Amino acid sequence: MAHDIQIVTEAQLRAMVALDLTVVDVIERAFAALAKGGVVMPPILSMDLPEAHGEVDVKTAYIPGFDGFAIKVSPGFFDNPRLGLPSLNGLMILFSARTGLVQAVFLDNGYLTDIRTAAAGAVAARHLAPERVETAGVIGAGVQARLQMQAAHLVRPFARVLVHGRDPEKARACAADLAATLGIAAEAVADPAALVAESQLVVTTTPARAPVLRADWLHPGLHVTAMGSDQEGKNEIEPAALVRADAYVCDRVSQCEKQGELRAALAAGQWTKGAPAELGEVITGTRPGRTSADDITICDLTGTGVQDTAIATHVRARFGSAGTIIRA
Repeated sequence: MAHDIQIVTEAQLRAMVALDLTVVDVIERAFAALAKGGVVMPPILSMDLPEAHGEVDVKTAYIPGFDGFAIKVSPGFFDNPRLGLPSLNGLMILFSARTGLVQAVFLDNGYLTDIRTAAAGAVAARHLAPERVETAGVIGAGVQARLQMQAAHLVRPFARVLVHGRDPEKARACAADLAATLGIAAEAVADPAALVAESQLVVTTTPARAPVLRADWLHPGLHVTAMGSDQEGKNEIEPAALVRADAYVCDRVSQCEKQGELRAALAAGQWTKGAPAELGEVITGTRPGRTSADDITICDLTGTGVQDTAIATHVRARFGSAGTIIRA
């Protein structure tokens, strides 16, 4: 028997879905569900393609009580800008959790991934950053640097943002964009240590394979969200920083052991504290996060399938029959 499949393009999704507190709440509930159990979330299928300077990740999760589950395919080919093409693309497929039939195909070219990734940064800031953040800093100057700062500003409305990037011109452009978007003071800084020293909230958004943030830069009252290490071999945070932090929190421990900052700390023999808390456990109150204003906290975000199922289900529920409907 034929059934309807909804096809939605990137342009339609951009018109329908914005990075706002509603999306942050959707992603927060997904992390809470992960902590409560019953979620089926297999390991990330990840391909590293060095010959093409590319990588492909496939993520999925079934969340009890959700009408559907998403499978997300996310290629990143980092020489594409030389060809006038975006580095990131891909799509999400939403299946019925009852019948397994395809309900929707979101041809988002990575847009929904960008939004849900930034929203996860806001969830981390909401639960781990100090209550008052005057200055935020971001290491990295790409799309996610901009979105992470926009997301963090929703939950910690800081008055000033600092940007550090390998390319000073790109850092200045990022700072200018954030100043215009958020209506706050923004500047590019050449020294990442100075950026961390002046900030209460820092997000690292790079594909680095060697640390861009050092342990001796940490200071009381600092929160760091590291979201760039989503492939084996990537590493943004010096392993000693994880040990020094009062609270080190993973989005999913099993992923962070293989793709996140925890992998580097384990490989260096520096992490001996057992299983870290997961963000969902901090949200639900089963594990501690920040316990005082002077705590140093670090959140390691590798990107989880529950985020993809949550954002895809949200889009489907909120926007009904938008897009093109085909019979299959």
